[in-house]
Amino acid sequence: MQDADVIVIGSGVGGLVAGALLSRYGRKVLVCESHSIPGGAAHSFSRQGFQFDSGPSFYCGLSDRHSLNPLRQVLDALDESIAAVPYDPLGHYHFPDGTFPVYGNAERYRAAIAQVTPSGAQQFAKLEQRLLSLYEALREIPTLALRADLNLIPVLLSRYPLALLKLLPQLGVIQGSVGDPMDQSVRDPWVRRLIDLECFLLSGLKAHGTIAPEVAFMFGERSHSVIDYPVGGSGAIVQALVRGLERWGGKLRLNAHVEEILVEQGKAAGIRLKQGETLKAPVVISNATLWDTYTRLLKPEHLPADYRRAALATPTVDSFMHLHLGIRADGLEDLTGHHVVVHSAEQDITVPGNTCMISIPSVWDASLAPTGHHVIHAYTLEPYANWQRGEGYEAQKQARSQSLFQAIERVIPDVRSRITLELIGTPLTHARFLRRHQGTYGPAIAAGQGMFPSNQTPIPGLYRVGDSTMPGIGVPAVAASGILCANTLVKPQQTAQLLH
Repeated sequence: MQDADVIVIGSGVGGLVAGALLSRYGRKVLVCESHSIPGGAAHSFSRQGFQFDSGPSFYCGLSDRHSLNPLRQVLDALDESIAAVPYDPLGHYHFPDGTFPVYGNAERYRAAIAQVTPSGAQQFAKLEQRLLSLYEALREIPTLALRADLNLIPVLLSRYPLALLKLLPQLGVIQGSVGDPMDQSVRDPWVRRLIDLECFLLSGLKAHGTIAPEVAFMFGERSHSVIDYPVGGSGAIVQALVRGLERWGGKLRLNAHVEEILVEQGKAAGIRLKQGETLKAPVVISNATLWDTYTRLLKPEHLPADYRRAALATPTVDSFMHLHLGIRADGLEDLTGHHVVVHSAEQDITVPGNTCMISIPSVWDASLAPTGHHVIHAYTLEPYANWQRGEGYEAQKQARSQSLFQAIERVIPDVRSRITLELIGTPLTHARFLRRHQGTYGPAIAAGQGMFPSNQTPIPGLYRVGDSTMPGIGVPAVAASGILCANTLVKPQQTAQLLH
């Protein structure tokens, strides 16, 4: 007997989007989550009255119904919405040689660059124009219309022929890196460092490794839409997706750790939970990483050996050190919410500990912290190797978190004397709570050196979503992966109904 039409393994954004949309399309969907909290890398958690984001902290277009953000499109399709607080500047970049404000408004952003390097601002404007022309071409084809099968071509030809014509001159840019147009128009070293940093914050790779559409989308959304933060933190987004899933008849089971994907006669047949329970479904969607899906959830013999070997050889972005703080807020009335600190100009920005990201979301949403306090989440890349629990672990945590403390001190010099709650997370924490291979952030697939894998696998009935599938890393991308997967499993006529 069949327990569901579709079983989704994991309640990260990609899994919830796929599951909720398939519920919206009339499928009987069950989402199984190992953790006691839904959301995967985007979940929120509370300690002593402070509510922390575990991962993503930057969002665009949540309060703009015209935004191209795939997540916004999904919420509309599910008849769900979330409250969000708009803000600008986006944040501040703290370089060794000074602090730079980053604005969503394109004119203010260029003016800020001109304060540092007038000629560099002119060069940046040329790159921005090139990428925004790509954004304008892409924006006429909503992500909600896309799919990952051969039906995509007739759908695009029949519904968006003029948009396709506009895209033709952009094909070279679509397939290339940001570094290609940057090399053509930007010579100023300060601006090149700025572009590398913006790319690194998006993808974990610098300009020559980051695909151009990703940055085109970022530039376009933050200048044409709105930069905003969800009231309630990233957990509010997760709860909206869960509400959408359940509104349309889908179910979410927490504390339901999937031990194995069942394969019968070469096809996906369901799952087996850690407690021994077996659940049957003809379609299984894994929101686990490709490494966890192919090593922990599937037996080796269920995949072609060459395919499995090539997939597992996919390079990974490092894991993270995380620092979550609750601090007293007295005297910090002018604090802004996003900061990036680059400690040393002598080291590459990708060196673990050199570039630190800081989010202080209680600047926008005071409910995230007790009265008179702020909540801080800081993080930086950290390799998984050389980490193990046991003697010396606590001392290693303290030592490796110092770059994060020092980064926050660039923004709040007396932060250590303000701390009322301190939590340090390591790659082992990342791997344990998010159940991610070596705690990785996702694949390190550089532009021009391979494509992110598609939603489909060699096993009929088994699909994948999340940051190790097309279109890649980041909340909009993983939401898009869920859209592509869900749409591939239904007829084009059904997807068309959500676009009107």
